[in-house]
Amino acid sequence: MIAPKLRPGDEVRIISPARSLSIVDPDQQELAVRRLEEWGLKVSFSANANETDEMQSSSVESRIADLHEAFADPNVKGILTTIGGFNSNQLLRHIDYDLIGVNPKRLCGFSDITAMGSAIYAKTGLVTYSGPNFSSFGMLLGCEYTMDYFVKIMLESAPVTVLPSETWSDDAWYRDQHNREFIPNAGPIIIHEGSAEGTIIGGNLCTLNLLQGTEYMPSLEGAVVFVEDDSMSIPEMFDRDLMSLIHQPGFEQVQALVIGRFQKESQMTPALLEKIIRDKRELQHMPVIANVDFGHTTPMFTFPIGGRAAIDARNPSFRLVISE
Repeated sequence: MIAPKLRPGDEVRIISPARSLSIVDPDQQELAVRRLEEWGLKVSFSANANETDEMQSSSVESRIADLHEAFADPNVKGILTTIGGFNSNQLLRHIDYDLIGVNPKRLCGFSDITAMGSAIYAKTGLVTYSGPNFSSFGMLLGCEYTMDYFVKIMLESAPVTVLPSETWSDDAWYRDQHNREFIPNAGPIIIHEGSAEGTIIGGNLCTLNLLQGTEYMPSLEGAVVFVEDDSMSIPEMFDRDLMSLIHQPGFEQVQALVIGRFQKESQMTPALLEKIIRDKRELQHMPVIANVDFGHTTPMFTFPIGGRAAIDARNPSFRLVISE
C-alpha cells in the first residue's frame, strides 16, 4: 500500500513520537517550515508536539493521540516526525493499525522512528519512509542533497537513481550553524560485488533489532536490507547487532546489504567494517555496500520501507535505483 505523492497545497503534520519539538531551536523550526512551504506544502503541528517530560519526550497517551489525529485528518497528506530519540517503540501496542490502513499517509523520519515506521509497514503493508525528520530541514548549510532526494521520493513519480553526495558532515550543526566541517565524499565502498533487487527493509540497526521476535518485525524474505547506526555504536556493538539481525527468520533470503555512513565517534574504519562483513558466511553470497548516504551523518537520501531497490555493485562502479 502506497500513499499518494505529496502535491502543492497538501498539508504535512509534524508529530513528536519520540523526543519533543520543544528541544528544537525556534530559528531552526522556522527555517524548516519555510523550506516545506517553498514546495507548496502547508505545515501544521500536532496538539502535543511540544509536550515534554524528564526524558525530553511525552506521555504515550499524548503521542498516540497525535499520531491517530494525523492519520484520521482528511486534510493531512504527509506526516513528518520532529526528531528521533529512544522510545517510539512504546507506542506500538497502542497504535490503531486499522485506522492507518484505511487512511494511508506518507510518514517520514529516521533514527528511533525506525521502530514505528517498520511496525506500521509490518502490520498494515503501508510503505513508510526513512528520511529526514522535521528538524533536519532546520540545517542552514549542507542540506541541499537531503532536500533534493526528499522531493524526488515524496513529490515526484520517477524511479530515483541515488548518486553519492559531494561532501558530508558529522558536526553538531544544531549548536553552530555557521562553523561547519564538510568532508569530501569518497563514495560507496563495495565489500562484496554483485547485483540484486528486492524489498527495502531497515533503517537504524539497533532500533530495528528492538522488533525482533515481535509481530512488528517486517519480513526479511526477499529484502534488500538498509542499516545504519549512530555514534554510540562502536565496531564491536555493530558487529553483534548485525549478527542478531542475521539470526532472524528469513535472513537467508535477503538479497543484499546496504550500510549507511558511520559517525566519526563510532571509530568504525573501512578495514574493521570489511572484517566484520567477511567474517560472516551468511553474507558471502550477497552484495554488501557501505558508506552510503543515509544515517546519522548528513546529507541523507530518503528511502521507502517496503519500496523496491535495484543494486549493481561491481568495483569501482555502484548503481542504486529506488522505486515505490
